[in-house]
Amino acid sequence: MKTLTYLLASTGLVLSLGSAALAQEGATVAFLMPDQASTRYEQHDYPGFKAEMEKLCPSCTVIYQNANADVALQQQQFNSVIAQGAKVVVLDPVDSAAAAALVEIAQSQDVKVIAYDRPIPDKPADYYVSFDNQGIGKAIAQSLVDHLKAKGVADGAGVLQINGSPTDAAAGLIRDGIDSALDASPYKTLAEFDTPDWAPPKAQEWAAGQITRFGDQIVGIVAANDGTGGGAIAALKAAGVKEMPPVTGNDATIAALQLIISGDQYNTISKPSEIVAAAAAGVAVKLLKGETPEATHKLYETPSQLFVPAVVTAENIKAEIFDKGINKPEEVCTGEYVEGCRKLGIIN
Repeated sequence: MKTLTYLLASTGLVLSLGSAALAQEGATVAFLMPDQASTRYEQHDYPGFKAEMEKLCPSCTVIYQNANADVALQQQQFNSVIAQGAKVVVLDPVDSAAAAALVEIAQSQDVKVIAYDRPIPDKPADYYVSFDNQGIGKAIAQSLVDHLKAKGVADGAGVLQINGSPTDAAAGLIRDGIDSALDASPYKTLAEFDTPDWAPPKAQEWAAGQITRFGDQIVGIVAANDGTGGGAIAALKAAGVKEMPPVTGNDATIAALQLIISGDQYNTISKPSEIVAAAAAGVAVKLLKGETPEATHKLYETPSQLFVPAVVTAENIKAEIFDKGINKPEEVCTGEYVEGCRKLGIIN
């Protein structure tokens, strides 16, 4: 009887392990990104995710779609990939609140959801992978504050604050980080704006109005990403501002790196999206196997892994971007930026 019991238990274990293996073998995983306002998703996130999935699960099928900042379109894409048999959906939501319903739909059908980059506060996903967004906001703002102090800018001087999309929970975390640094600084916030859909033209339009309103009272601009920062810089140039105030950013896009090299942008955040994308692929494969991925944090009741990025300025751009191989000089040091690259020692 003991032998029979052992055999039955062993057989059950083998069947269980076999089912997990079959669940992984040939499984479909979806990678759904929110918009094309940032170039990172097509250039970094998806290629990084696909490459890691090919290593970890060569027989898996990866479906990639981008919602182009359209909530309804992302909902359609989400339902479509589940209908196509996706067992894990990596979701960077257009609207974090609306995404809660998507998580419920998936979990009711035994489909796992990995929240990616932007959290889903109202309904715990199965996992969350991102850079530390609140830490990013604090870092870019503190870097600006330290720069203003080093330049001898008087206490009480004013800065503009350009946040990300009001429907993006990650933008809210970045804003909270910015607030924490500015509130503890000797500088005041002249005006603040939540940028719909993270759209650079909307940031530029708002910044143009504030430049007209405040003029040379603006000693710095804290922008939540490179797109909104680029919009602010375009507004400053269009207004004919001769002495550009320092402007922050986030994402280390090629355009932002060039603006740092030319002296138009003060900082950005180097967060190689491939790192987070590869981590998401690792989590997806563990979920397919029926395993529980380890978590380093818990955010919005969701087991999470948060990565710490680096602030990049002209002082360390060579070390952080080019020496680490994140970008090649020939990608960035083109045309009018060649001379600036030489001055910073990026090229000879």
